[in-house]
Amino acid sequence: MKRLLLSLSLCVMSHGYAQDNITVYAAASLTNVLAEINQQYKKRNNINIKTSYAGSSTLAKQIEAGAPANLFISADVQWMNYLQDKKIINRNDRINLLGNRLVMISPKDQAFHFQMAKGFDPLKAFNGKICTGNTQSVPVGKYAKQALTNLNWWTKLKPRLVETENVRTALNFVMQGECLVGIVYATDALITNKVSVIAEFPKGTYSPIIYPMGIVNKNAATLKYYQYLQGDEAKTVFKKYGFSILNNT
Repeated sequence: MKRLLLSLSLCVMSHGYAQDNITVYAAASLTNVLAEINQQYKKRNNINIKTSYAGSSTLAKQIEAGAPANLFISADVQWMNYLQDKKIINRNDRINLLGNRLVMISPKDQAFHFQMAKGFDPLKAFNGKICTGNTQSVPVGKYAKQALTNLNWWTKLKPRLVETENVRTALNFVMQGECLVGIVYATDALITNKVSVIAEFPKGTYSPIIYPMGIVNKNAATLKYYQYLQGDEAKTVFKKYGFSILNNT
């Protein structure tokens, strides 16, 4: 009997431990804001939140391959749709959480003038490379290609383009001066004083930047955290970092 009770006790403890751990796979642009939100959340909840940040395309492929994620936050709708189509995420367990904006940046000590108009020739504004995410798979790169195409700049700038694995790599290249111009999210430009925002791409030149959030593996702890990210306390932090709040399904 004692052995049976001990076995049951260990099972309960093991089950409880599993419930008290969350693994979040999130777009690289969320690194700083989620770090602060998670710090706040941990103070009030006895829980361990593990995070993995990368390009949304990389994370979606890892989740498809069986990576142990509980929650996925993508920087575009496409990669969330990809996992939903694979029956990995249920449409009832996802929400459009955040919005963002697309900007052009330069190193702090090197400012360039850009006029966001089709008649402007970007090649006359600077010499050197321009960094953004991979334009085929990484959300920021796809948004960038849309914007450059709509401004009739794509063909001119493509030979100078350096395509990176995620938006933070592009940001770092500009911070280090390896690229003289970068295309990143407005929120990325806000986290460092080593870059300047040259210009913001006009609305309509790229698809709305939407961060959908979806549950991959559901348990009580994950559901509670999922709801917390939609609450007022988390919203305050998201706004602090420059994100807009959507909370639309």
